[in-house]
Amino acid sequence: MGRLLIGLLGLGFFYLIALFANFVAPYDYRQEDRDMSFCPPYRLRFYDGQRLYVRPFVYAYEKRISKNGYVEFVENRNVKRFMRFFKGGRLFGFDGDGMVYLLGADVRGRDYLSRLIYAGRVSLSIGIIGALISFSLGMLFGSLASYYGGVVDSIIMRATEMLMLIPGFYLMLGLRAVFPLDIDQRMVYVMIVVIMSFIGWASLSRVIRGQVLSIARQPFVLSAKAIGMSDMQIILRHVLPHTFSYVVVALTLSIPGYILGESALSLIGLGIQEPYVSWGNLLSETMNIAQIYLHPWILSPGLCIFMVVFFYNLLGDGLRDVLDYNRIV
Repeated sequence: MGRLLIGLLGLGFFYLIALFANFVAPYDYRQEDRDMSFCPPYRLRFYDGQRLYVRPFVYAYEKRISKNGYVEFVENRNVKRFMRFFKGGRLFGFDGDGMVYLLGADVRGRDYLSRLIYAGRVSLSIGIIGALISFSLGMLFGSLASYYGGVVDSIIMRATEMLMLIPGFYLMLGLRAVFPLDIDQRMVYVMIVVIMSFIGWASLSRVIRGQVLSIARQPFVLSAKAIGMSDMQIILRHVLPHTFSYVVVALTLSIPGYILGESALSLIGLGIQEPYVSWGNLLSETMNIAQIYLHPWILSPGLCIFMVVFFYNLLGDGLRDVLDYNRIV
């Protein structure tokens, strides 16, 4: 039960932040200041050495050229910028002009925290939508194959075996390569969802087929046939609901795979691209080891992906424990 609660709370936090990104993020993800390229994170303070403040503040950064010819950012202790809540229609902002980078800036001087929050919208929604579509297809085809048997079963099962024989990531790359790279990014979003749904339904359909084989012979199914219910009504009302306990657990454990799939495509430049953001294309800057050493905050999308996958695994394990306990009781 503890794992289930932790998973729910952790995922609830991420999804609420992503859902209200326009309110939570301090800036728009496209707003930039080229002069502040790779500005380090500002430090929130309450004490300036002489006085303790109720509201947090930061010292403004100034850009300078060091003696070695490198660009460096130095705090100007004479300029304090205080945080204000509900400023400009957003959860918080800061006094004064210019942007405050609580998580640092990217190469174009865009606020990394804001981009990280907006990117969560894309990555998290692709995971849920892709998994729901994939599982709907898997449940439908699996139940049809088992319920009708014969030729229908053979055709569907051979199709699933063909899909499962091909490594998923390479199949995803091949399907993505069919489409041009310069298409609208909204179409790329839809395309990624469709591709991953097409790949993911096969394995589930085989499991559902095995479950439906035993359910279809139960007396309540035979009674539904006797009173004249159609095959589709029997499948939707009496057969599939008995597979939900397995499906719910499998769904929560499979969503991280869709998030990782989108991140992998975007990381190598085949998924979501500029000006839109996802956790995957934010990680593209980490391909340069020197950038990681100099600007470690660019690894934060990887940390978000890790945390979401971790919470989904906790949620799936917790649901499985609860369902197993109820089954025993």
